[in-house]
Amino acid sequence: MSEVLAVPGHARAARGQEWRKMWFRFTRSPLSVAGLSIVVVLILAAVLAPVLAPYPRHAGVFVDFDRGLQPPSARNWLGTDDAGRDILSRIIFGARISLTLGVVVLAIAVGLGVPLGLIAGYWGGRVGDWIMRITDVFLAVPPIALALAVTAALRPTLTNAMIAIAFAWWPWYTRLVYGQVLSLKEQQFVEASRSLGASRWRIAFREILPNAWSPIIVKLTLDMGFVILTGSGLSFLGLGAQPPTPEWGTMIAEGRTYLPGVWWAATFPGLAIFVAVLGFNLLGDGLRDVFDVEIEQWRAAN
Repeated sequence: MSEVLAVPGHARAARGQEWRKMWFRFTRSPLSVAGLSIVVVLILAAVLAPVLAPYPRHAGVFVDFDRGLQPPSARNWLGTDDAGRDILSRIIFGARISLTLGVVVLAIAVGLGVPLGLIAGYWGGRVGDWIMRITDVFLAVPPIALALAVTAALRPTLTNAMIAIAFAWWPWYTRLVYGQVLSLKEQQFVEASRSLGASRWRIAFREILPNAWSPIIVKLTLDMGFVILTGSGLSFLGLGAQPPTPEWGTMIAEGRTYLPGVWWAATFPGLAIFVAVLGFNLLGDGLRDVFDVEIEQWRAAN
């Protein structure tokens, strides 16, 4: 009995040691740590927005024309917009909207794209060919153009913007998983499962998919910034979140009218988008470097 119980404990210890090695490699890159720090700050700002924002009421329907278009000051660190609302407070609440948009879009894209990529790669045949041809058609159209077409056909809301972006994003995950499955399905652990009588579904989702998660996680992290940028672009064009929602793209669209004199109204929301995209890109690059080492070691061992 003691020998049986010792095996899981040994496996947990080895897994913990492997995670520590990955964390050590990750922290050796200052840019990766900077990206992680930015992402953590964004998440904290989104979760604690009512506490961190100097004027939480300014994130909703609020008007104070006497304080409109005030420059940055001790009272309003980033100035105010044309309705007298504190820009810093709206940027903090905007982080909540942007992160929610990114999470929802990528959850839909992964939920649709990953299973289709698994089926196309492992089952193949006519079904796989049809899936990949449809995927190629979607990939031939730029995501922003496809999202614009979908949102133009729907009522411009934040929810419809999420649907439109997810509609354009799933093929990238189908193509990624398809390539991973083709490289993994002839590996020895798959052949061993097949020889033991495991079903196709079990092999695909319990054997192949866990070994394909590394590139999926890296792409998710990198795509988070681009999804936020795309969502802000749609809102800037009036096809996403609508005023008075404190969405960064909407804030830029409202503030551009007063450029260049009232520069703060559009500049600070634009910087928020820049910092968010930069943070997720740096984090994704760091994760990719870590997982590349793991993949090389795994291939060397097999």
